[in-house]
Amino acid sequence: MSLTYQEDMLMRTFDLAPLYRSTVGFDRLFSMLDGFESAPGYPPYNIERTAENEYRVSVAVAGFSENELSIESKENTLTIKGSKQAKENNADVLYQGIAARAFERVFQLADYVQVKAAALENGLLHVDLVREIPEAKKTRQIPIGSGQQTKPQTIETKAAA
Repeated sequence: MSLTYQEDMLMRTFDLAPLYRSTVGFDRLFSMLDGFESAPGYPPYNIERTAENEYRVSVAVAGFSENELSIESKENTLTIKGSKQAKENNADVLYQGIAARAFERVFQLADYVQVKAAALENGLLHVDLVREIPEAKKTRQIPIGSGQQTKPQTIETKAAA
């Protein structure tokens, strides 16, 4: 079935990309929305699935040092902030293509997703996440009996006085 131009344009007016790019751990829900592209922003980032229950958020932070970056995890929110410290530079900059402005990126995490580790490597900040579902919340198999009813056993009987 082919869409008319108007139907195609109508479908494109619903942009769900902001939901897709700021959540981690909702893979099954967003796998249906694969065709949407995220809007550009600063700083650019990737969200990768590294294993079944493990994820990695990589943020391009060229020019930032470790002490200029902060990572905060609270409830179901991961916040990555960067703020450049003022630098005295005697050289005249002819062209500045490397952005050095402050930023804040907020990602909504699914239930039970925790920050495992973070590392700054080659201008990329990698934040590793893991989904650890508690045993009480995991699916468990219930054995089915053979159909024979077992009588409850009386452990101790006492006559009422």
